[in-house]
Amino acid sequence: MKRRVVITGMGAITPVGNTLEETWENLVKGVSGIDTITRFDPSELPTQIAAQVKDFKPEEHFDPKEARKLDIYTQFALVASREAIADAGLEGFDPERVGVITGVGIGGIETFEEECYKAHTKGPRRISPFFIPKMIGNIAAAHIAIENNFQGPNFSVMSACASANHALGTAMRTIQYGDADIIVSGGTEGAVTPLAVGGFCAMRALSTRNDDPQGASRPFDSERDGFVMSEGSAFLVLEELEHAKARGAKIYAELAGFGATDDAFHITAPTEDGSGSARAMRVAISDAGLTTTDIQYINAHGTSTPLNDKGETQSIKTVFGDYAYEVKISSSKSMVGHMLGAAAAIEAIVCVKTIQTGIIHPTINLDNPDPLCDLNYVPHKAIEQKVDACLSNSLGFGGHNSAIVIRRYS
Repeated sequence: MKRRVVITGMGAITPVGNTLEETWENLVKGVSGIDTITRFDPSELPTQIAAQVKDFKPEEHFDPKEARKLDIYTQFALVASREAIADAGLEGFDPERVGVITGVGIGGIETFEEECYKAHTKGPRRISPFFIPKMIGNIAAAHIAIENNFQGPNFSVMSACASANHALGTAMRTIQYGDADIIVSGGTEGAVTPLAVGGFCAMRALSTRNDDPQGASRPFDSERDGFVMSEGSAFLVLEELEHAKARGAKIYAELAGFGATDDAFHITAPTEDGSGSARAMRVAISDAGLTTTDIQYINAHGTSTPLNDKGETQSIKTVFGDYAYEVKISSSKSMVGHMLGAAAAIEAIVCVKTIQTGIIHPTINLDNPDPLCDLNYVPHKAIEQKVDACLSNSLGFGGHNSAIVIRRYS
């Protein structure tokens, strides 16, 4: 029998809150974290908006000397993981049985840009000795382990915007197979930079609704024109059930199912019928030992791009049939924007909070629904409903599809 995996701690820093509770409160209220970019001058770009973490002061979390050695994506990861670890009350653990698996889409691109500029303007001998260890995509996981003496499995998963779901699913499997008792898993990203925003602009993937930042991310709306870049981090403490019970841990929910597929179709576009995503959902639901009608809430990938939203809607219809019109769906990205490799981590936490509170947060800006997107996306205002099982979708460039199922612990 597979070992059961439960969630015993959570933490987040996002554009709508510097803690998990603040983030959740604002999501329920329908607060948007999107505004004009302030981290750099975006005036030469067609997109000048993003969802940035607000009032983040590294000196409040790190020694100044230490902070200089950490890219902002790692800083976010440490802040969110500290909250999750404290929430879980981890102490007296066997360090060899605790691991870290992170999801990262881009990694330390801010450091990459800074050092490239330095190399081109001042010469390669001026490159910082911390360039590589600040920039690489696995270093956030390493810093979490070093800070907490976690000596178990430790690595990063990179599958674009599906990264955090793949990290969570891999962490679940690692515990199920007995290779660890606890995994701190989630995602982190800090890519609101000239090069990253400019790259997505060149692809014409981003919304250009610069005069209405808070209305720019509008999943499933007929006037959507692209996604909004975001940043931040979210982490969950995953733990083997008997281990959690033995130490008297509070159990929020159970991570019960995971599915992963690829479209094998196109480097950026999903299939029109959403068949790859549909397969991932089916696998996750089956892995959880549930049926489609057991799922009461879906946290959609819901990016606000023309292709994704209609493809994802079709994939939900393919999997759920007539029940697709009954299941509640919402997109966190309508408020927090697209956190890239970290997106699925905050969306997994949303699923847990939905089960805990009986509140489904809204999809904001859904003013004129696309006729091809005709499901119940909980527009404008949160609703109350008892939810026992949730599914969370995440898709990434390259055709990567991932889905997880989180259910009430019993």
